[in-house]
Amino acid sequence: MRAFILSTLIACVPMSVSAGPPDAFAPLQFLEGTWTAKTNPKTGVGATVLGTYSFVRELDGHVLARHGKTASGCKGPESFDCDHGDLLYIYQDAADQPLKAIYFDSEGHVIHYELSFPSPTAVTFLSEPSPGPRFRLVYELDQAVMYGKFQVQPPGQTGWTSYLEWSGTR
Repeated sequence: MRAFILSTLIACVPMSVSAGPPDAFAPLQFLEGTWTAKTNPKTGVGATVLGTYSFVRELDGHVLARHGKTASGCKGPESFDCDHGDLLYIYQDAADQPLKAIYFDSEGHVIHYELSFPSPTAVTFLSEPSPGPRFRLVYELDQAVMYGKFQVQPPGQTGWTSYLEWSGTR
């Protein structure tokens, strides 16, 4: 009788509790929300730009999307697009795969990125190798200020040049 009661109790106790798959986007939670941004005109192309961007989970949490738009009052070189809009979609091909991103903007650019996390409050987006230049997009949260930079590496070179740098708050 004891053996029957013991085996019945053991059968009723779950042997393992599954918490579900880990949240692949957890390392990016520091980005989520709506941010203001002001460029540093002393770097890159020398543009003074105000704008906003937001990182929002979409499609039932399967994508983290950044929507960006410049505000009025942009000042930059004639070749600089002051009416700029862009989309960045961060996704995972499969549950056991690293995060990737794809970028689109109002100038027709498309960039594919791989992500790395140099610290708990930083992410680096590095474009896939191609015959042309490589691109690097960096976000780093320090205190309550988000710092960002978009950099270019010309073919055959190892150094990076900032095209745009900005900072802002939620």
